[in-house]
Amino acid sequence: MTQAVSQVDVRGLWKVFGDKPERALEPAYSAKSRTEIQDELGLVVGLRDVSFCVQQGQIFVVMGLSGSGKSTLVRSLIRLIEPTRGSVFVDGEDVLSYSPSELMQFRRQKIAMVFQSYGLLPHRSVLDNVALGLEIRGIDKETRYRMASESIETVGLGGWEDYRPREMSGGMQQRVGLARALAVNPDMLLMDEPFSGLDPLIRRELQDELMSLQTRVNKTIVFITHDLNEALKIGDRIAVMRDGEIIQEGSPEEIVTLPSDEYVTEFVQDVSRSKVIQAKAIMRESDVVVYERQGPRAALHIMDSHGLEAVFLIGRDFTLRGVLTKDRVMALIDEGRRALEGAEVDPATITTPDALIDDIIPIAAQTRHPIAVVGDTGALLGEIRRGALLAGMVEGKQET
Repeated sequence: MTQAVSQVDVRGLWKVFGDKPERALEPAYSAKSRTEIQDELGLVVGLRDVSFCVQQGQIFVVMGLSGSGKSTLVRSLIRLIEPTRGSVFVDGEDVLSYSPSELMQFRRQKIAMVFQSYGLLPHRSVLDNVALGLEIRGIDKETRYRMASESIETVGLGGWEDYRPREMSGGMQQRVGLARALAVNPDMLLMDEPFSGLDPLIRRELQDELMSLQTRVNKTIVFITHDLNEALKIGDRIAVMRDGEIIQEGSPEEIVTLPSDEYVTEFVQDVSRSKVIQAKAIMRESDVVVYERQGPRAALHIMDSHGLEAVFLIGRDFTLRGVLTKDRVMALIDEGRRALEGAEVDPATITTPDALIDDIIPIAAQTRHPIAVVGDTGALLGEIRRGALLAGMVEGKQET
């Protein structure tokens, strides 16, 4: 199995605001709260010993309420705010050790940011706004316009190249900001609450578009939000922050089903488990299957032994062929068939390991057979019975 590669590796990151910030890092204050440090030293702890990794192509969501430190964190990653202590490794290089010229090159070549405020230049057209980063790099006009046009098409704004920002809705302006970030083809995107100023409908549309876009561009994304539903929807991994610390990190499923403390529990108490629990968490191995190489009499014996009226049929290439019924097996025996190869089967209702319970429930209502969980190659990985769906919705645990 190929091991995931960390593109971002943050270790022991601190940011303390005020005079002589190192005082807050002394052993005497290691166990004291942010409030106590502020009262005793007059210093504000923005980040406190933050460590995490982001894998290549991953959407890593940092979630927290106002004042939790999430925006300080994302700015510290590229030294828009200078950390007090710690390391930030990107592709194996410590960003905190960069000289001013190296830092400028890093920001221009590897990173792009998308903020809540779009930061568009009102006197420039959409095309010129999107081409701005390329212009700063010194790319010639013809090339930068071509690259900017491709980026505009990518975010669904083809035909709007000559418009001014004031002629566009807030959601469209945010797409322009995203296109500008993508135009420079960065290795990593930093997105600081990019959708929070938009109305709920536009916000959901942009979330969907970001996820769709990610399947095509596969960027490493650090995404900041205060909205739990947004975090659960788009995040591959989620870090929950409070008072400058990461108090829990995990998959959306882990955050909802295994909250680390009362603070996280309160955050997730109103979240429907069906929106975060995946098929692979509730599926079970199929106890009984039959194979094409077997004969119909052997299949009948297997079905009778387990009291089944139907089973999954597996092909010689180990892919799922479909659902073989007992009536069909009896007919094959009457026909004198000696193998199941080429047997007529009912279509199986299938899903993927990453599908959410919320998406599985509608298809479960349309079949009397278990739902087959199949992999990319068509191989049967397991099955989901209705009882497991109910257990997953109520408890978020695998059926026992």
